[in-house]
Amino acid sequence: MYGKPMTSGSPLKHILLFSAPVLLGSLLQQLYGVVDSFVVGNYSGQDSLSAVGTTVPFSFLFLAIAMGFSIGNGILVSQSYGANDEEKVRSSAAVGILLLFGMGIAATLVGFAVARPAFVWYVRTPEEILGLTLQYFYVYLIGLVFQFGYNIFAATLRAVGDGASTLYFLVVSTLVNVALDFLFVAVFRWGVVGAAAATDVAQAVSCFCAWIYMDRKYPVFRFRLRDYRWDWGVAKRTLVVGTPAFLHLAIVSIGVTVLQRGVNGFGKVMIASYAVGRQFELFLNFPSHALQTALATFTGQNVGAGKLDRVKQGTCQTALASLGFTFFISVFLYSQAGFFASCFALDETATGYCVRHIRAITIINLVLSCYLPVFGTFQGTGHSGIPALVATSALALRCLAMHFFGHSPFLGYTVVWWNGIFGFGVGFLITWGYYFSGLWKRGLVAKRERAN
Repeated sequence: MYGKPMTSGSPLKHILLFSAPVLLGSLLQQLYGVVDSFVVGNYSGQDSLSAVGTTVPFSFLFLAIAMGFSIGNGILVSQSYGANDEEKVRSSAAVGILLLFGMGIAATLVGFAVARPAFVWYVRTPEEILGLTLQYFYVYLIGLVFQFGYNIFAATLRAVGDGASTLYFLVVSTLVNVALDFLFVAVFRWGVVGAAAATDVAQAVSCFCAWIYMDRKYPVFRFRLRDYRWDWGVAKRTLVVGTPAFLHLAIVSIGVTVLQRGVNGFGKVMIASYAVGRQFELFLNFPSHALQTALATFTGQNVGAGKLDRVKQGTCQTALASLGFTFFISVFLYSQAGFFASCFALDETATGYCVRHIRAITIINLVLSCYLPVFGTFQGTGHSGIPALVATSALALRCLAMHFFGHSPFLGYTVVWWNGIFGFGVGFLITWGYYFSGLWKRGLVAKRERAN
């Protein structure tokens, strides 16, 4: 059988082996943002760094669309793979590729249309950095279709158990991104435009590498033009399964945007500090996200094979592994917060904010790490609405905390980094409450009986 089936053997071993390249790949993707921040901060100035940071919420919204519906299509492919139905694997993947590339083109057009009013009215970007913000964002939009393409190719490969290959694509694209960042920004002095252009080229490289690898490695994915046949049934199922995952990520994006709006109210020094601190928060969460991705594929394959006991075993083991990994990273980040904050050419005030931000999240995000991987179980069983519910609840509390405490004696401006404490506890209770209720297994037994 092609790919890497996960329907027998140690669940934790499968999940850890699968998540390792996913984790490294995610780290490399995030390195795009870190390199942009480092190079822009050191060679273009703190205002440029603030401008790049301000675009993150909208960039994440587009990423939410790409990842959400790629996850949806990947779940269809993984369930067909677990059921040994090669024809469905092939047809689902082909429709997913058409759908995601179409979404990428549409997202680019919408982005150009709404960028200025969104940055002016929605997140209240300070006037002195608005021009730089729009310059970066417009150039970023040009390469958006490659981001959508890469995500659907990567989701298809992960669906058949091949998580390692995406790491190789990202190694190449990261090296390209780093080299071009220094060339365009440090040498050519193109500022934020150069940083965005470097990211576009890097995304295109990772997209084409994934496409070429799929074509050469897996005959089932060796599509020719005539093989890309549209199937409304598959497209509808992709949208149905992917919508909850998209909503989850979109809600996160909207919440991040509202949080960014609150941060912008504290001025451009806080914006620059927050742009750096958020990069480290994303690094801290990578083990949990990688394990979530692995657990979704593991669950999808075992649901297709009718092995729910393995799903339950893998879920509990993965949550414990997530907490352990996050704890060790937190200890390291807490002790080295001053060094990391000093690498981005922030002024003294912004550096002080950033150190406190990094240290706060090393404590708060331990709670998040306990439940985030369990979203993979819900996604793999078709209950992706629960992650969306959890994200909505957690982010609503974080945004309310920012609004009510941002200018109060209780927390004041420190709510910028402490707001997570209000949301993650509730997320923990909802996630594990739903899991232990057993409601995520609804319909799975009946489907298995019909299949037999």
